[in-house]
Amino acid sequence: MIDLDELTKEIEKVVLIAVRTPNISVLEVEEHLDELEFLTDTAGGEVVKRFTQNLTQPDNRTFVGSGKLEEIRDYIRMREDINTVIFDDELSPSQLRNIEKYLNIRVLDRTNLILDIFAKRARTAHAKTQVELAQYEYILPRLTGLWTHLERQQGGIGSRGPGEKEIETDRRIIRDIIAKLKKDLQKIDVQMATQRKNRGNLIRVALVGYTNTGKSTLMNTLSKSDVFAEDKLFATLDTTVRKVVIHNLPFLLTDTVGFIRKLPHNLVESFKSTLDEVREADLLLHIVDVSHPTFEQQIEVVNQTLHEIDEREKPTIMIFNKVDAYTHTPKDIDDLTPATKENITLEELKNSWMAKKTPSMFISATEKINFDEFKNFIYQEVRKLHVTRFPYNDFLFPEIDSDGQY
Repeated sequence: MIDLDELTKEIEKVVLIAVRTPNISVLEVEEHLDELEFLTDTAGGEVVKRFTQNLTQPDNRTFVGSGKLEEIRDYIRMREDINTVIFDDELSPSQLRNIEKYLNIRVLDRTNLILDIFAKRARTAHAKTQVELAQYEYILPRLTGLWTHLERQQGGIGSRGPGEKEIETDRRIIRDIIAKLKKDLQKIDVQMATQRKNRGNLIRVALVGYTNTGKSTLMNTLSKSDVFAEDKLFATLDTTVRKVVIHNLPFLLTDTVGFIRKLPHNLVESFKSTLDEVREADLLLHIVDVSHPTFEQQIEVVNQTLHEIDEREKPTIMIFNKVDAYTHTPKDIDDLTPATKENITLEELKNSWMAKKTPSMFISATEKINFDEFKNFIYQEVRKLHVTRFPYNDFLFPEIDSDGQY
């Protein structure tokens, strides 16, 4: 895979484009574009302008209307330093060709951008094979005109494509490559399944959540390991498993790839084997960035993705992380309007229906706020599963209270 960092020394200037349909609010569109900008930053670009258009539905030919497309083209010509435009939804092959022909500039969609980031983040053979498979499946219906487009990119966001510099355009060859990658993936999956069987009779706990909620930081703090973590989307791509011991009770803790809204279908399919760790977990810790303005929507995205990969319900604990970064705007004492997520206090949130819907904890993994209580809570939950499975040695792990006292 081509590495963006080796090909581009200057930061790419990028324009973002989104369509707001009647079922999406203005605020939601802005939040989606905020996330798209974060994705662009993660890929190595700098957003210089956003364009949105209100439409009943995206235009079949150019996604946005002809007038908006002309406005975008005029802005690009005026700036002269813009390298790329990125759309917040997946473009059809014909839309991609039509827009590129009109703007005469590199055109990417959200799917291509996410695939590009995954290509950059993949480290293990397993992850690289999964990403490459998803890339080829994305490329296959877009072969016409795509390779000449790639040739003039000379690196940059979206250019981390699979294969050689001059990729053959024959669909049969691409299909052969996809078939080979699937076979390779099956072999790796068998190896990983064998590894899981060899881990002994330990309770398995999996960290799940939206990308950039602090899963890897929590993993590092609990397991005293050094899993890569940074304030970027998809900082962790490869599944990591560590043995953790709390109050003499051992269990396996797994850090998984973060989820995101509009996650490409091909990527979900390719990474289902990675998420076998989630399927086989005994307990899920759903990590939520409580400081994020749309964390409720992020919770829903994660729940929907979990439903896609495994319809069975598992014991789940909601871990509201980053309480140190939580902010709110106090309501005026005379304000009689209902409280909203913008002005509700953390204490009020803790007592809300959301926090009580499932077992929950409010912590900060970086500042270790409420961390002793969190570990005691996890100990109790893991202990319940352990003594149910292995009742003959329950005396080894006595019950404790919230203060960790036996």
